[in-house]
Amino acid sequence: MIYPSILSTIGKTPVVKINNLAPDGINLYVKAEYFNPASSVKDRLAFSIIDEAEKQGVLKPGQTVVEATSGNTGIGLAFVCAAKNYPCVITMPESASIERRKMMRFLGAKVIITPASEAGSGAYKKAKELADQNGWFYARQFENEANANIHESTTGQEIVSDFNELGLDYWVSGYGTGGTFAGVSRVLREFMPETKLIMAEPDVAPLVAKGKSQERTDDGAPALSHPDWNPHPIQGWTTDFIPLVLQEAIDKEFIDEIIPVAGSNGIKWSQKLAAEEGILTGISGGSTFAVAMEVANKAPKGSTILCMLADTAERYLSSLLFEDILPDMNDEELTILNSTPSYKN
Repeated sequence: MIYPSILSTIGKTPVVKINNLAPDGINLYVKAEYFNPASSVKDRLAFSIIDEAEKQGVLKPGQTVVEATSGNTGIGLAFVCAAKNYPCVITMPESASIERRKMMRFLGAKVIITPASEAGSGAYKKAKELADQNGWFYARQFENEANANIHESTTGQEIVSDFNELGLDYWVSGYGTGGTFAGVSRVLREFMPETKLIMAEPDVAPLVAKGKSQERTDDGAPALSHPDWNPHPIQGWTTDFIPLVLQEAIDKEFIDEIIPVAGSNGIKWSQKLAAEEGILTGISGGSTFAVAMEVANKAPKGSTILCMLADTAERYLSSLLFEDILPDMNDEELTILNSTPSYKN
């Protein structure tokens, strides 16, 4: 198939069966969002935000796009802006992985690093300041309706189409902005109302689980950091406030169950998915899968479960995910090297 633009390849990501890790009698699947052209689920919202802004006339030709992100949305916006010829500036906490910065710059974006101690709120504040000062278009992924809408019109519809005959008992997803969770939930509540919607959340940042309200400004932006947030290693998940986009899922009671997960457990399951299934996903994907496995181990025999995998493992090469993966040969590899006649001392 020939595509008119790289942007035309966004979406329609594959659902893949888990063959080696799934408990006996459980049909466990993952939706591999890293098959999007810039390797994450955030390609969808990035395109949607820019496309909708163009349609509304609030984004002018040549205008700079600015956004705060932990990485994937920034990469998505940088790739969309490159394809559509917009300058792009990203603000990002210094705690995000180095390769994310490099990828955004590789795509032509400018990356402004904010202190890790200020968490997502610091990057958010800087993006807003830059937009206000320079007249740039502020993407506002955390409040922008185009975020959840694209998941309602694409991701959710894809899931219903894929599981229409098979049925779907549980859908498992984490959240960053909450766009995936809110948008897909709209569709599943309407077309597959028996499906249980499971939210994965960092164990040390139980913002939704604790139930405390997020203080907001008049435009829906966070007024303060949420009191239940603590730093965690699951990049892309759960910044230090509850996004307005996610608030819909809370208010409309889309969430059937919230299951906490430790970052270390997410790292373990990301590594197991790679080594035992050949599936590459990052810490967020591993964390979602850890929760999906917890659901699978408790679910009745014959249950069907779908787990969202937001991005690829290669986005985490400088992170804890690859900390134990050495660049040099280990003892076992050296033994193999030395085991043939061509070896010389």
